[in-house]
Amino acid sequence: MGRKRGMIQWQIAKTMNDYSDEVLNKSQIAKMVGCTRQYVSKAIKKFEKEKFTSGTIVKNYPQFNKFVQESQEKFYVKLELPRGMRDLEFDELAKINFIREKFQETAQLFGFKQMDPSPIERLSTLEAKGGPAIKDEIYYFNDKKKRNPIKIALRFDFTVGLTRYIVSQKSLRLPAKFSAFGGVWRYDEPQKGRYRFFNQWNVEIYGKPNIETNTEVVEFTSRLFDNLKLQNIIIDINYRQLVESYINKIFDSKNEKLVGDIFRAVDKIQKKSKEEILAEYKEKGYPQDKLEKILEFSKIKGTPEEIESKFDVSSLESWDELKQLWDSLKNRGINNIRINFGIVRGLDYYSGMVFEVFDTTSDLGALAGGGNYDALTKAFGREDISATGVAGGVERIIMRMEEQGVLEIPSVPRISVVYATEEMLKPAMNLVSKLRQNFIPVDVDLLGRNLKKQMTMASNSKFTILVAPKEYAEKNIVLRNMSDGSEKQIPLDSILSEPRTYLNL
Repeated sequence: MGRKRGMIQWQIAKTMNDYSDEVLNKSQIAKMVGCTRQYVSKAIKKFEKEKFTSGTIVKNYPQFNKFVQESQEKFYVKLELPRGMRDLEFDELAKINFIREKFQETAQLFGFKQMDPSPIERLSTLEAKGGPAIKDEIYYFNDKKKRNPIKIALRFDFTVGLTRYIVSQKSLRLPAKFSAFGGVWRYDEPQKGRYRFFNQWNVEIYGKPNIETNTEVVEFTSRLFDNLKLQNIIIDINYRQLVESYINKIFDSKNEKLVGDIFRAVDKIQKKSKEEILAEYKEKGYPQDKLEKILEFSKIKGTPEEIESKFDVSSLESWDELKQLWDSLKNRGINNIRINFGIVRGLDYYSGMVFEVFDTTSDLGALAGGGNYDALTKAFGREDISATGVAGGVERIIMRMEEQGVLEIPSVPRISVVYATEEMLKPAMNLVSKLRQNFIPVDVDLLGRNLKKQMTMASNSKFTILVAPKEYAEKNIVLRNMSDGSEKQIPLDSILSEPRTYLNL
């Protein structure tokens, strides 16, 4: 058997298998598969010979189903996604869109302009943020250009793309506020709440750094989580310079590599045990007693008063700025904040205020994080611009909302139109089209099923409109309330002129 003929036979078998609870004729099957009726007849003869079917009716379902599966494996490649990837089905996409709507509502309140940076960047552009080592964490490849191809990569966040855009806009008025929401790619180890393609939300403010800009971004973050109705949310705030000054003091050094390594050790305290970090850094040659002091320092958290009562902050750089940020946030009514010396954010380009968002009842990790940075704008050639931003993982937020029972996707009430006979199909479709033009969500059977099966399909609708010969001849339709089963006749012209009144929409 030729490959094309075999694939068509498999498609015919799959269609009959999928609709085994219905009686399809050969013409319907041919239309659904997209082949001739002759092809269907030949396939059915083969199925009857194997005693799978009697005509178009499946008689031996287990064996026929096995035949369909074996045919699929024979004529189609194995349909598996790459590791860390997934299909977003209707329910999951509805959750993501719900987060998107809440994010956009909040961003609009704060005056952030929505943008979608290019999903593909030059690899060299992405390396400006993460350095050459970023290649181990992202998807990159050669462009298809035959001569001197450049290396390009899929975006791993929105910050790089937004910053690249901003620094190229010489006439842009500052401060500039931008937001973004969408998919990003990272070559991470897949884990709970994290895939290699996932969704992120992001806001950035570009301009001169100051307390109110930092406050604006933290307040936005707090208000977004309020709007999502997530409970037990704490925002831990800190300044990188504060931790750096303590590292300089303990190690009696301002060596950039040393400071960077110790920052990364502090950042790991959220994910690893103290013993694991000490063992890792012992191999790197760092004194254990000094590193222990840093790790103990990173456990300090609380209000300014609580910290000042148990630790001498007089030698800590940026302590006054941290207190000013605290007061500014309190002035705006943000109370779910805490100073945490263990928050440094792992990426080297952060230069000032940093913060992370946690659910205090979960061990899932940070739901969002951000801070102030100027190294990235400088790397792109703008010494005069700094930025403050925050990004959050959508899938992780959805997980916490589901676990807390606060993710309630508003359902859109739907209307079904059913037709009693084949002759009523045409006027029913005309009615469906006119209702949709009035922005009424309408479902209708497209396969010519009998009325009983149409009514079964309509069981989840708010109302069902029946187009039947007798009533239609009198220019009426039958409106059934699907919650209580009550019915009434309504003039066709009335349902078309005032659909929302009659359908309670």
